Amino acid sequence: MKTDKLIAIEDQFGAHNYHPLDIVIKKAEGVWVEDVDGRRFMDFLAAYSAVNQGHCHPRLLKALRRQAAKVTLTSRAFRNDQLPAFCQEICELTGYEKVLPMNSGAEAVETAIKAARKWGETIKGIRKNKAEIIVCADNFHGRTTTIVGFSTEEAYKTGFGPFTPGFKVIPFGDAKALEKAINKNTCAFLVEPVQGEAGINIPKRGFLKKAAALCKEKNVLLIADEIQSGLGRTGKLFAFEHEGMRPDAVIVGKALSGGFYPVSAFLSSKEVMDVFTPGDHGSTFGGNPLGMAVASEAMKVLVEEKLIQNSAQLGPWFMDKLKAMPFKSVKKIRGRGLFIGLELDRPARPYCEALMNEGVLCKETHENVIRFAPPLVIGKKELNWAFRRVEKVFKKLEG
Repeated sequence: MKTDKLIAIEDQFGAHNYHPLDIVIKKAEGVWVEDVDGRRFMDFLAAYSAVNQGHCHPRLLKALRRQAAKVTLTSRAFRNDQLPAFCQEICELTGYEKVLPMNSGAEAVETAIKAARKWGETIKGIRKNKAEIIVCADNFHGRTTTIVGFSTEEAYKTGFGPFTPGFKVIPFGDAKALEKAINKNTCAFLVEPVQGEAGINIPKRGFLKKAAALCKEKNVLLIADEIQSGLGRTGKLFAFEHEGMRPDAVIVGKALSGGFYPVSAFLSSKEVMDVFTPGDHGSTFGGNPLGMAVASEAMKVLVEEKLIQNSAQLGPWFMDKLKAMPFKSVKKIRGRGLFIGLELDRPARPYCEALMNEGVLCKETHENVIRFAPPLVIGKKELNWAFRRVEKVFKKLEG
């Protein structure tokens, strides 16, 4: 079935909650995808960083098939033989003492919110139902009603209220505002070390270190949302490492399973994680053997195939090439590793559509930013191929 027909069927029977580019992908491998009409494209979005290991990585496919033939789901009513290894491996890789696996990123954020609130009441001594969490403007932590309630993007909130109380919003990167916002009821500061959906926003150097010092001084948990920016995307395992600090807890997802299966996790200390007791929190699919087997292999691929180092080396090289472009529409280029935002003085959608026609798939974010985030298996030759097409599109659209 051809592209137009498939789009028409989806539009007729599916909810219109996305505005995708009109390409219908049928298969993918590495950094390349192919549509139903046989056209080939380079993926420069990596499913919002979920396929850092590349599409259909053979090691992950093998792990999925091997485990699927044994057992896929037990629920947490029983134990399974894949969960212990996953827990040990991710804690040893990240340096955190305990982990609680979930499925989607939003579920992991909700887990962090519940952990922070209960820690606030039971450990810090905040009065019942008075715990507050500080967040940043332009944040994106997921789509649940609680999470969109503390978003500053009205499009995410309209029509979905009333919202959960207990959140304070400060400007992103403003340590003074953070200090002012903290009070006796503050249990946590939840922050993205790099704001992906907001257009690859990077705070001023030193902000995260100052935030960590403030939180420690005031007995407040600092929780880093690394769902998009973590697991090698910025050229380090976690984006917070660029500032030489360490949060009290971290949230991961997306690339944790290399795009094969929804797996996310909340990582923290024993003190924080042990506030959970049986019956407090859970998920039928969270920690399932199929997801755990895939996630364990996905972490090994990141490390053993040196994908984090590849991002660290090729990201700055690609950014330098973008910065050398002479086009007046480009206001700013910012990024870390292979997590790059190209901010324009006009809507970015036409550029993304033109790039698609040239064989490069990317997506606009916040109207006027093009996000470049290819799978971390990409090579310099492929990046150069993509750059020539970026250059061609800008020349064409700007005369």
